[in-house]
Amino acid sequence: MGSTKPAIRDAAQQAGTGRRGAVVAALMLAMALAALDSTVVSTAVPQIVGDLGGFSVFSWLFSGYLLAVTVTLPVYGKLSDTFGRKPVLVAGAAVFLLGSLLCALAWNMGALIAFRVVQGLGGGALQGTVQTLAADLYPLKERPKIQSKLSTVWAVSAVAGPGIGGVLATYADWRWIFLVNLPIGAAALWLIVRHLHEPAREPGTRPRIDWAGALAVFACGGALLTALVQGGVAWAWLSAPSLSLFATGLALIAVVVWVELRAAEPIIPGWVWRRRTIAAVNLALGALGLLMVAPTVFLPMYAQSVLGLAPVAAGFVLSVWTLSWPVSAALSQHVYRRIGFRDTALLGIGTATLILFAFPFLPYPGSAWQPTLLMLLLGAALGLFQLPLIVGVQSTVGWAERGTATASVLFCRQTGQTAGAAVFGAIANGVLAARLGGAGDLDTVTRSLDSGTAPESTRHAIAEAVHAVYLGAACAAALAFLALLLLAPRRFPVLKD
Repeated sequence: MGSTKPAIRDAAQQAGTGRRGAVVAALMLAMALAALDSTVVSTAVPQIVGDLGGFSVFSWLFSGYLLAVTVTLPVYGKLSDTFGRKPVLVAGAAVFLLGSLLCALAWNMGALIAFRVVQGLGGGALQGTVQTLAADLYPLKERPKIQSKLSTVWAVSAVAGPGIGGVLATYADWRWIFLVNLPIGAAALWLIVRHLHEPAREPGTRPRIDWAGALAVFACGGALLTALVQGGVAWAWLSAPSLSLFATGLALIAVVVWVELRAAEPIIPGWVWRRRTIAAVNLALGALGLLMVAPTVFLPMYAQSVLGLAPVAAGFVLSVWTLSWPVSAALSQHVYRRIGFRDTALLGIGTATLILFAFPFLPYPGSAWQPTLLMLLLGAALGLFQLPLIVGVQSTVGWAERGTATASVLFCRQTGQTAGAAVFGAIANGVLAARLGGAGDLDTVTRSLDSGTAPESTRHAIAEAVHAVYLGAACAAALAFLALLLLAPRRFPVLKD
């Protein structure tokens, strides 16, 4: 009998390990759905517009999805703390797949945009709940393993997504871009339903859902993010639509605060901002989202217009940071175990600040290896910055608060990216207007370069505009550094697993 019990225990542990491996595979598939989405769709835009029309509004294919993902993150975080991760992830995946199927069946651009919003409603559950489950499955010392796997999914998706989208749009049909989600999502759903088993909830009072708070957060986020996304694009910043949306958003902020203060179980609880650690990380990752816009949006344009690279080569200049980021993230555990979460993140974002400040000093027109090297170093620095903060925040809260805490930091990062696109777009267009005497915006100028009708001075103007954007990104990185240095405790109050 004495030898039987260890054998039974070992068998049980092996079965648990195998089950966890299946769940991790499901999480990686679910994350791949969200990560591939925008990069795959972007390369098929010409075919979609050629088939459905609606060129003037096609940008809402991305804006609508982004808005839906961002504003639902806090809601799904609270729901996962209330009802468990599994039902929220299953429901989110199902909504995402329904949206994918509807997108493939779209008959005009308006319908496709509406169905992309449906996709985004599911995508918010995928992003937030996958990150939360990653912390649930692994103790603190093993958490970098799963986080590095998820980072690798994002890296591979960033590199492979445009190629997959281009192949499907060219040799099949753009509708297959959405249909390929169905088998991937079905496999993820099957693995989750079969292998993810959460502890039984203790019987007690029926959970109270803050539906009023959820609606107020959704409306407030929708108004403000729409104003940021479309300001300076669909209408002028000081136009009536822009001012109306900003005013509505600010009024709804007051409504959100009023509703949440009176809710028994608020969607955005006050402790998210009262706890120094979480508040500091929220601000730091909001700044991260802001600075990420500089390379992701403006570097490919710089590589093509200033360096004269082909689109594929310009994409490679950007993609190298997706190679160093997950490697650095995986190795960050060896640093934060020695010096702590905050100081590791300070080291990463401090290095990133210097790299971003170095970009404007690149020679004109320069060589492709110079920005490529900077991007490789930037990815390594940001991997050392982001992962310790996410793992650190998740380690300071218990199971019942982890979904809300994770969603709050992801929400701030997404909001930072949305604000960054608006702020840096305005900076770039302002520099161009000053250098070219008010002649057009960045898109118009780059199109004239592609057609070969623009003088050399235009290339100089684009280089200066992108340099200004990178200086702005360096300032955002410096703000992240200060937020951690001044607000975050040197040692995060980590709970025992």
